[in-house]
Amino acid sequence: MIFSDEIYGADAKKRYVSESRLIKMLDKEYELLIERLEKQRGPSSTFFAYANTIAALNYHKTNVGHGWMGVRFQLEPGGAYNDVVLHVKLLDNDNNLQQQAVGILGVNLIYACFRYYQNPTLFLLSLRDDLSKDRIQIDMIRFEGPGFIKVDNRLMSLHLVKLEFSDAAVFGPDGKNLQPSEVLYKKHIMVVRGRFRPVINVHIDMLKTGIKQLLEEPDVDSNNVVVVTELTLQALQERNSNELDADIDEKDFLDRVDILCSLGQTVMISNFHEYYKLVSYLSTITKLKMGVVLGYPNLEYIFSEEHYTALPGGILESFARLFSRNVKLFIYPTMRNGVIQTCQQFQLPPHLIDLYHYLLANNKIEDIPDYNKDNLNVQPDKVLELIKAGASGWEEFVPDEVAAIIKSRCLFGYPCEVKTEA
Repeated sequence: MIFSDEIYGADAKKRYVSESRLIKMLDKEYELLIERLEKQRGPSSTFFAYANTIAALNYHKTNVGHGWMGVRFQLEPGGAYNDVVLHVKLLDNDNNLQQQAVGILGVNLIYACFRYYQNPTLFLLSLRDDLSKDRIQIDMIRFEGPGFIKVDNRLMSLHLVKLEFSDAAVFGPDGKNLQPSEVLYKKHIMVVRGRFRPVINVHIDMLKTGIKQLLEEPDVDSNNVVVVTELTLQALQERNSNELDADIDEKDFLDRVDILCSLGQTVMISNFHEYYKLVSYLSTITKLKMGVVLGYPNLEYIFSEEHYTALPGGILESFARLFSRNVKLFIYPTMRNGVIQTCQQFQLPPHLIDLYHYLLANNKIEDIPDYNKDNLNVQPDKVLELIKAGASGWEEFVPDEVAAIIKSRCLFGYPCEVKTEA
């Protein structure tokens, strides 16, 4: 560390495998390159600097190998520089194999920067050349600079999950891609899953009431809570599609995240269709209590045994993975045939009733009592139809700021023209 500090400067937080450390390394290496070679070769050469900072598997194999790597490069002599920065998880169970994977990925990254910078999807795919997905995972990548002015990094988060580089990707309210552990490590996490097409009043009420109940838990520190709105790949596909690999409308995806980011939300894109997979993933990042807010229909989904036929232990195995963690489900009611459905009205087959009562008695599942009854009759699909038709009245079902954004940016097919500056 002393040697590294002498070259790149001391790190106040003493975190040497971090994005901030990588940026310091790129700054220093690129600066030296320009300082030493620009006069002689600047008019005829494009310069680049590569750096990585890695924590590989230790001798006792008690850690998870991971690291940061990046390239700073020019696309034309004398041009401004561009950056590509990524975070990688190393999955090989051998230190030497992890070193090999880092080397291969580094070569692929440098090659892609110069060969595939105009095609971000091909750029991503090329990173896995000579590497299988059981050797590395990339859960964050960011493109910056004039060469990537048309690249939307939020779409890159989507592609990481869609192309199976990672099971989850996160970006913040400013649209900046984030490494999940950097945001969620040792935090109380509140997750609200939805389609958010669009965000309606019931979503806001779920967030507000869910957070309120999580903060009432005796083992939750109110100063250490992160709220995440989650979109699954399945939620991004057309509702009536039966194909697991159905196309995702990127414009529709960006419409949704534009709204969520404008509301100050941290957004997670995941491939966790089942809740036990989501909770298992989050439990690798934090051991603190988590809360999951879900609607009554999703509680029914969780108790539907047909979703767990691929597990040897069926529903019991899925529940062991879900409820053995430090997690609590907060159930938002729904309206059916004029009757409000809550945990108290939940109907189950006889062989699952005792299991359900056990979870209730052990505070693993809880109703949200302070809901806004006026929201229960609102259906997102109906609101979306009204928006697309340009009809009036849909505004009352969404927050005022959401209505304003939809109208000003013509989101979700709202019939208008986006105003551009002259």
